[in-house]
Amino acid sequence: MVNFKENEALNTLNHSCAHLMAQAVKRLYPNAKFWVGPVVAEGFYYDMDLGDEVLSDEDIAKIEKEMKKCAKEGKYIVRKEISKADALEMFKNDEYKVDLIQDLEDGMITIYEQGDFTDLCRGPHVENTKLCKNFKLVKHSGAYWKGNAENKVLQRVYGVCFPTPEELEAHLAELEEAKARDHRKIGKEMQLFMVDDLIGRGLPMFLPKGYTIWNQLETYIRDKEIKLGYQHVLTPCVGTVDLYKTSGHWDHYKENMFPAMEVEGETFVLRPMNCPHHMMIYANKPHSYKELPIRIGEIAHDFRFEASGTLKGIERGRHFCQNDAHLFVTPEQIKDEVAKVVALIKDVYKDFNITDYRCCLSLRDPADTKKYHQDDEMWNTAENALRDVLNELGIEYTEEIGEAAFYGPKLDINVKPAVGNEYTLSTCQLDFCLPMKFNLTYIDADGLKKTPVVLHRAILGSLDRFMAYILEETKGNLPLWLAPVQVKVHNDKNDDPELSAYAEEVNDALWAANVRVEYDDRSEKLGYKMREAQMQKIPYILVLGNNEKDSKTVTYRLHGQQESVTVALDEFVKKVAEDIATKKYDL
Repeated sequence: MVNFKENEALNTLNHSCAHLMAQAVKRLYPNAKFWVGPVVAEGFYYDMDLGDEVLSDEDIAKIEKEMKKCAKEGKYIVRKEISKADALEMFKNDEYKVDLIQDLEDGMITIYEQGDFTDLCRGPHVENTKLCKNFKLVKHSGAYWKGNAENKVLQRVYGVCFPTPEELEAHLAELEEAKARDHRKIGKEMQLFMVDDLIGRGLPMFLPKGYTIWNQLETYIRDKEIKLGYQHVLTPCVGTVDLYKTSGHWDHYKENMFPAMEVEGETFVLRPMNCPHHMMIYANKPHSYKELPIRIGEIAHDFRFEASGTLKGIERGRHFCQNDAHLFVTPEQIKDEVAKVVALIKDVYKDFNITDYRCCLSLRDPADTKKYHQDDEMWNTAENALRDVLNELGIEYTEEIGEAAFYGPKLDINVKPAVGNEYTLSTCQLDFCLPMKFNLTYIDADGLKKTPVVLHRAILGSLDRFMAYILEETKGNLPLWLAPVQVKVHNDKNDDPELSAYAEEVNDALWAANVRVEYDDRSEKLGYKMREAQMQKIPYILVLGNNEKDSKTVTYRLHGQQESVTVALDEFVKKVAEDIATKKYDL
């Protein structure tokens, strides 16, 4: 999907369309006052104070109609320069503009006029309002002035604008597709998870079917890791502030952590990540070089105080569960262990049919002395080591300055999801810093104490975000092995005791084969129950009648298909069980 902010021509056009919207709003609401109207990746928005007015969908339609009139008038958009004093005089009755002007340096200030509307703006803009005619207002919401919850709630209206109607139509079709794929919509339809402000924003709760998926993901990745020599542990969700001062998170990550808690003279925090706990597990006893690598894994509950505006279902929350692990290695083992991590990532991506991704070598920004641990020699060693390993492994990557963890460089695997912007799904981080902070050692072959190197790695990232990604990629049509309900059984005569008994027999045979099956024996109409099963995206939907009962067969329909297939019960059970065991992706 196009990024309006990064495309210079679209940026200018959408900036101008924001002014067109403000002009139309001013005509409909003469007392309206405007804060800012920037271009963002998704188009443009304008924050406005409409007094006690709260915009409805009908109001948005009226604004669009008025915008079309403004565009049709074809007024030239004229840039003018005025002094700061004149600007303050011009907008003296608008506290929002006065606030903006006061923060500007003394000197000339630019304003833009288009017919009966004038606004403070640095520009640039298109030449004429008629160039903004291919637009659409896509959503509206409330937004605190300056993003501060103590300030007034303004009305925020989002829109998009394109040079041609064809481009606009294509973009709107993409938006509709994105809505259909939004994991929050799918999660509600499939009854997977819920959020409630009484519990807290960013704190999703997994419902039975959602937790089934979560549990399958946990079992899947843990089994893979155990086969590769990982040792799984369980550590607490809190730690003392002293723990995070030792690790450096308190200095470098405090603003993303929940507030500290004072209990019996000690200060605790909810943990934002698990590395300090795993460092302490390693430090629990002496180690020899013969034991390394030691791979400590955990499906760990973590808490980060994300800004409310960034929260998004289970993709980004304040509580999440990381598929985390820390590998304690000798310097000579770095290459082999990074190679094994990369191989595991590729193996997992193959299982989930993930093909649209890229590799990034995330490096520190040397100029940022606040974000990163200050040790140039350590950074040069770590960055060169990881770069050399990637080159030796033949992994194609781009270098991203300023994206490293505060303690070391990273190999990030970024995916392009079906909805929204690219984000990191998997990561492997090289760390020379924390082992020194925690005084970790091992006895080398020469009998001397050495400091291990630590690889921080997450394959699924967080289980929550990974689930959101898979839901959006598949539109909720999960592979059979991952589906919360794999088979739904119906009979076409609920009042027939013999047919009901056969439906129970089919249900029991599938349960015995470890198939997640539901028998819907409600006295609802069959068509209603079938539509409900389709909405829940259940892979196999069975309808049993007297023919199936008499011949010991089942008739099934795959989700999204119209064709029905009849096979022997034993054959069906065997087929479904095999497809689950082999994690067959496409039925």
